[in-house]
Amino acid sequence: MEYIRQTISSNRLIGILNIPLALRDKEVDVIIVPAGNDVGEKSNYKCNLGYWDGPELPDVFFDPLPEEDLQAWGL
Repeated sequence: MEYIRQTISSNRLIGILNIPLALRDKEVDVIIVPAGNDVGEKSNYKCNLGYWDGPELPDVFFDPLPEEDLQAWGL
């Protein structure tokens, strides 16, 4: 699985995400992973993370990671 991981100032995310006060003015890791294979198609999302104003996450988001991905993260 391809992903992007970058450490940035949380202040750069203000206006994109609702950053909790505890994370403001701090360096944070931003990790972008694919949420599904159907880019551009609407999915039936069911999860709401509370502070997230974007679409709900599909159920597959909560599936366990494959063993090779866990090893890549050192888990």
